[in-house]
Amino acid sequence: MEKEMTLEQVTLPVPQFDQITLPQLKQQVEQTITQGQAFLQQLQDIPASSDAQLQVLAQVDHLENQMSESWGVLSHLNAVMNNAETREVYQALLPGLSEYYTQLGQHTVLYQTYQQAHDAVTFNDLPAAQQSAIKLALRDFKLSGVALEGEAKKRYAEISARLSQLSSDFSNHVLDATQAYFKPLTEAQLAGLPASSVELLKQYGQQRELEQPVATLDFPSYLAIMTYAEDRSLREELYKAYTTRASDQSADQAFDNTAVMEEILSLRQEMAQLLGFNNYAELSLASKMAPSVEAVEQFLVELAEHARQPAEQEIAELKAIAAADGIQQLQPWDTSFYSEKLKLAQFNLSQEALKPYFPAPKVVDGLFSIVKRLYDVDIIEREAPVWHPDARYFELQDQGQVIGGFYFDLYARQGKRGGAWMSGFRSRMQQSQGLQQPICYMVCNFTPPVGDQPALLTHDEVLTLFHEFGHGLHHMLTEVDNIAVAGTHGVAWDAVELPSQFMEFWAWDKESLDVLSQHIDTQATLPDDLLQALLNARFFQSGMQTLRQLEFALFDLNIHCMTPALTASQIQDVLNEIRHKYAVVPTTDYNRFQHSFSHIFAGGYAAGYYSYKWAEVLASDAFDRFENEGVFNTDTGKQFRQFILAVGGKDSALDAFINFRGREPKIDALLRHQGWTKPIKNA
Repeated sequence: MEKEMTLEQVTLPVPQFDQITLPQLKQQVEQTITQGQAFLQQLQDIPASSDAQLQVLAQVDHLENQMSESWGVLSHLNAVMNNAETREVYQALLPGLSEYYTQLGQHTVLYQTYQQAHDAVTFNDLPAAQQSAIKLALRDFKLSGVALEGEAKKRYAEISARLSQLSSDFSNHVLDATQAYFKPLTEAQLAGLPASSVELLKQYGQQRELEQPVATLDFPSYLAIMTYAEDRSLREELYKAYTTRASDQSADQAFDNTAVMEEILSLRQEMAQLLGFNNYAELSLASKMAPSVEAVEQFLVELAEHARQPAEQEIAELKAIAAADGIQQLQPWDTSFYSEKLKLAQFNLSQEALKPYFPAPKVVDGLFSIVKRLYDVDIIEREAPVWHPDARYFELQDQGQVIGGFYFDLYARQGKRGGAWMSGFRSRMQQSQGLQQPICYMVCNFTPPVGDQPALLTHDEVLTLFHEFGHGLHHMLTEVDNIAVAGTHGVAWDAVELPSQFMEFWAWDKESLDVLSQHIDTQATLPDDLLQALLNARFFQSGMQTLRQLEFALFDLNIHCMTPALTASQIQDVLNEIRHKYAVVPTTDYNRFQHSFSHIFAGGYAAGYYSYKWAEVLASDAFDRFENEGVFNTDTGKQFRQFILAVGGKDSALDAFINFRGREPKIDALLRHQGWTKPIKNA
């Protein structure tokens, strides 16, 4: 994706990544912490008047906005340009940052000020967003231990600080373990790999100053080998290296997360009990949409029952095609390889045949035109300083007015954390000098461009791009001016995936695929036979994929429910038991998936991984309305923007959904979108 030379200059204030230095960032974060602590020390009494109370609340928002900017840039650079210097500064600031947020959450007078503002006769006269922000703040004060006293309060602060450090350690171990491994490959080991994958592996070799191609544990490399390499022993070697990363089973145990996991679970359990909960899962759900741990478990188990029969049929088909190749016992390093063969046999479809039709620049342009049709916003690339040549900056315009900005950083590289995410740099907020517009980062780890060609995406990568852009739209299309409930802030965690999963449906739409595809050489859109094959294969192994996600979700929920906190061997026992009950895909005794499960040990998904499936019900049901009224119906798009994307945390997740759908969510559309029930007659 080459930059145009004639880009207009950026119009929103953005970070000057070409000038930012680590000492500057460190100083900014430290200054904000100092300002915040001084503010808290000065707040000795509850202000007498409602106006004065609201001024205190506004000051909290102002401090949060400052912190979001300085810490946001540093944590972003730590994720996308990780090196020893950045990591050192990031780690050095963590204890002070954790201490500050603990002081903020446990400040009795500040809590009482929020409570007074809530109890005032003028409360109902406040804007709805401000009312919601105050209510959510009161809930969060209680979950931050504001009611604790003495030793308990001190212990809570210690736990918070230690957990933030452990989460960072866990994440660093996964990144370091992933990047420590590489394996030079012979010509024979490349058999079966498509030319584009061979070129990628050669590129990885050149980066290490080697003449030969190199296999790494970066996902594009790992996936290519697991999907196409005919050398079964190579697939097994890569599988073992990948599934033992950062564990006691790894060849290099320098990055072992065993003790980190144990301590995280132990401290989370202790924190939950300090706050009066039986376990950490209960604490986690106190701020989510789901009513109880039991309700979540029941939901996951019932969904597993729906998925079981399709999954058993799918694994039987996989075993049969492997047996025809002489593989009597299907192993985990065979599943991607034979799944690709099976997809080719059943649907005459391979991801590799699709890739030339999805050059990244065309996909990005197509995504923008789809968003324009749905929400009537224009997306314009601007010239702005960036942290890496891969990164690009864009702005959203609504009726000629710039309403937000975002960065794309789409390709895997050394020093960049794996996975895909959206993170807000700046939130929409009313300030004395005017309205601050939201800006976010959207980060992926796609297969990078090879040679002078643009990157060619798999359809799975197209889905990922749409998913992250759904999060980005949620952040940028908010119409709420209060930072505490603008964009994704204040949205129940198990509903925050609704806009992202919802966007994925357009990557399956025939009309959309015409806009998204253009062959790299011939410029032709996706031909009818490939288009039909892609759509026919939409539900390929949906049962197996669902059971895999449910395995992760049930594992996460269970390890956070059990008291006392589990040891490493008990964590493994829980995972083994869940796999025994629900998994159909084989695994190995040495698999240590949990040691790199960053979502729950280093992200925000602890006792919340179920959110992906919970929100998928909402997303499917929301899209069902578009299926009935027209996938590009502008009125329906306008209402989705108005009732879901615009409201942030001002409305509860359930109220927002009901306002859009006219009723509570149903699971029927999800079952249909998995291919397990008959499709509706399209209106």
